[in-house]
Amino acid sequence: MKILALDTATEGCSAALWVDGSVLEREVEAARGHADLILSLIDELLNESATKLAGLDAIAFGRGPGSFTGVRLAASVTQGLAFGAEVPVVPISDLRAVAQRVLTRAPDENAAPRHVLVCNDARMQEVYWACFELGSDGLMMPVGFERVSKPADVRLPDEWKRALVAGAGRGFAAYTELRGNFVQCLTNIDDNVLPGAREIALLAVAEVRAGRTVPPDQAVPVYLRDDVAKPKVS
Repeated sequence: MKILALDTATEGCSAALWVDGSVLEREVEAARGHADLILSLIDELLNESATKLAGLDAIAFGRGPGSFTGVRLAASVTQGLAFGAEVPVVPISDLRAVAQRVLTRAPDENAAPRHVLVCNDARMQEVYWACFELGSDGLMMPVGFERVSKPADVRLPDEWKRALVAGAGRGFAAYTELRGNFVQCLTNIDDNVLPGAREIALLAVAEVRAGRTVPPDQAVPVYLRDDVAKPKVS
């Protein structure tokens, strides 16, 4: 199986190529210029692996939430590549990708988090957040819905009251009150982690195997804060 994955939803800009369990990846962090960067990263991966777009089983992308322009860019690039190659697409949550990256960063299985609260900086004094727990397949699975809110409104699921929870995402760096809100239950906090294409590719493998792909025209962004894109009514 061959899956190309890409993400431009945050400061991170990354691409990865999953080929039968092996992964090639490229990742940079930049304040701007993701449109040029992502195309060059994809070209590097395809050239290095001698892979043609038409030979892919799917193209996966970080569908958000994230920056409005970044999420829209990932969706549009995915649509263009997938239409041309006639391959399906797999939208993957950027919050879930962060949770999965925290899991893969663990030094060993015993240190791997079972419960993760992801808070990404949404600007405007808000965070994108969601809760995830480790599934039997080794993948982080969502618990409840993804939300955008003030840091003070972030909540853990009731069933996690006795659980050890890891915090992840740059929302914890941007809004330090988040640490105080959960000081009793957060075992550790990685406040410098961004979503990446490697984890998006890994999460997409299970989706492709289960037949949960969509046609290119359904490669749509998830903003959560939809009113940002709506024109003001005068």
